[in-house]
Amino acid sequence: QLRLVESGGGLVQPGGSVTLSCGASGFTPNTYAIGWFRQAPGKEREAVSCINKSDGPIYYADSVKGRFTISRDKARNTVDLQMNSLKPEDTAVYYCATEFMERMSCGDKDYLPFGAWGQGTQVTVSL
Repeated sequence: QLRLVESGGGLVQPGGSVTLSCGASGFTPNTYAIGWFRQAPGKEREAVSCINKSDGPIYYADSVKGRFTISRDKARNTVDLQMNSLKPEDTAVYYCATEFMERMSCGDKDYLPFGAWGQGTQVTVSL
C-alpha cells in the first residue's frame, strides 16, 4: 500500500518554530515531487510548499514565503517543512501529498494533487 505519513505537529506559541516531516510507506519520497498543503477550519485546502524531484523547492504560498522552508532529508527519506515565525493564522491541519510524478503544479489555482495523501498533522499556533 502506497501512503504518506506526516509527523511533527503540535501546539506552538506565536513566533515559534516547528518542523513537519513527511515519510512514506511502500515507496521512497525522493523518487517523486512532494507537496505540503494545509486546511484551516472553515477554509479550503491550499498548497503551502512543494518540491520537485530534481529542481528542489518550486513553490511557496505568498503567506509563508520567508518563513517556511521545504527540503529533502535523503538519509531519513523524508520531505520536511521547517516553519518559523509562526502566526495564529498558520493554524491548520497540514498534509503532504504526491501525484507520483517528478513535478507538481502547486502554483496553479486550486491545485490539489490526485494521488496519495497523508492523514494530516495538526499545527496550532496559540499562546
